[in-house]
Amino acid sequence: MQGGSAGYSGQQNIDERVRWQAYSSWAHFAWLYGVSLIAGTRGLFALRSGMSGWSIWMGGAVALLVCVALLRRWARYTFTTNRVTVSNGFTGRDIQTLSFDDLSEITILQGPLAQFLGIGTLVLRSVDRERMIYLRGVRDPEVIKTRLEALRA
Repeated sequence: MQGGSAGYSGQQNIDERVRWQAYSSWAHFAWLYGVSLIAGTRGLFALRSGMSGWSIWMGGAVALLVCVALLRRWARYTFTTNRVTVSNGFTGRDIQTLSFDDLSEITILQGPLAQFLGIGTLVLRSVDRERMIYLRGVRDPEVIKTRLEALRA
């Protein structure tokens, strides 16, 4: 979910508007898709071979995919006109907040696989360097960093 202000329920000033909002990218959980694929393949192999236990493997594969859907919604990232907020995607409660006045540095962490998948982690550091906010699994991190720097200006 990107852009717009739908569903934002954190503590917000009247003159503060949502400029960007997203969850972690689906690609952030690629490793869980792989494990689910292995479990599902093993279940299908057991079913075709007439072996018992195939339903356990298939159930495990489905359970992993349900975990992906739940984990993705766990943290919601929001940029407003005044601050960056990480909130719980289920309850809407703020987990971490950093105002633009207190934001000193924005860094992108991106390994080779994340770069291939087009995702990365934005690390936001406070002026006192004691607080950091991690926006994990963000799609197109360079674009989001540019957008965040434009909002700070």
